[in-house]
Amino acid sequence: MSSAQAPDRPAQLQAFLAGLGLSPPAGADLAPLDAALTHTSAGLAIDHERLEFLGDAVLRLAATEFLEREQPQLGVGQSSALRAQLVSDRWLGELGERCGVEAALRIGPMAAGDQAGRATLRAEACEAVVGALYRIWGGRLEPVLQWLTPHWRAAAAELEADPDRHNWKSALQEWSQGQRRGLPDYRSTEISTIHADPRRFHCVVRLGEEPLGEGWGRSRRVAEQEAARQALERLRPARGS
Repeated sequence: MSSAQAPDRPAQLQAFLAGLGLSPPAGADLAPLDAALTHTSAGLAIDHERLEFLGDAVLRLAATEFLEREQPQLGVGQSSALRAQLVSDRWLGELGERCGVEAALRIGPMAAGDQAGRATLRAEACEAVVGALYRIWGGRLEPVLQWLTPHWRAAAAELEADPDRHNWKSALQEWSQGQRRGLPDYRSTEISTIHADPRRFHCVVRLGEEPLGEGWGRSRRVAEQEAARQALERLRPARGS
C-alpha cells in the first residue's frame, strides 16, 4: 500500500491489470483505474469514490450473470442468498488481499496507519476497480467476469460445502423455530469508536435468558453473525439429532 506517487504509474497500472489476467483494449485510457486505486485519504485531485459507487451496481449485475451462467438450477431465493455472499464486504476484502490491490493503492498517512481498516480499504478498492473496468471497456461486463469468475467459482464451492452458507443468523433462527424455542435475541454493545475496528462491536445471542454464543465485529451485523456462528457450533450435535 503506497502513500506516494509511484515513479511510473502507467506501468504500475498495466502490471496490476496483468495480475488480474486482463489486457486493456489498444489505446485505452487507464485514468479510471488510476482513480479507482487512489483513496480519498491521499488528498489528490482524483479518488475512488464515484467508481466505488458505480462498481457496487456493476458487481451485483456481474454476480447475477455469473450465477445465471454457472448455476442456472438455483431458484431466485437461493441465487439471491448466494449472490449476497459473493458481493459481501468480507469477500471483497479477501479478494483484495489475494489480488494484491494494496500494492497499487495510493492512500494518505493516517489511513496507512489504520491497521484495523485494511480489509475495508481493500473491499472499497475492489469495488472501485470493478467500476473502472466497466468504464475502460466501454460499459461491458466481460472483463469483470473474466477477472472474478475463477474467484467466484472457488467461493461458491466453499459456500456449497458450508450448509449455512455463512448466513448463520438465518440458520440459527430456522433451528430455534423448528425446536419451538422462539427467536434468538441479539444484544450488541459498541466497545470501540474506531472505524473498521474488528472488535468495535460485541454481541451475545440468547434463547430466552440462555447465552448461546458471542461474537466481535467491525459492525453490529458482523458481530451478530459471529455470535450466531458460535451458537450453531455449540448446538450442532443437537441440530443433527
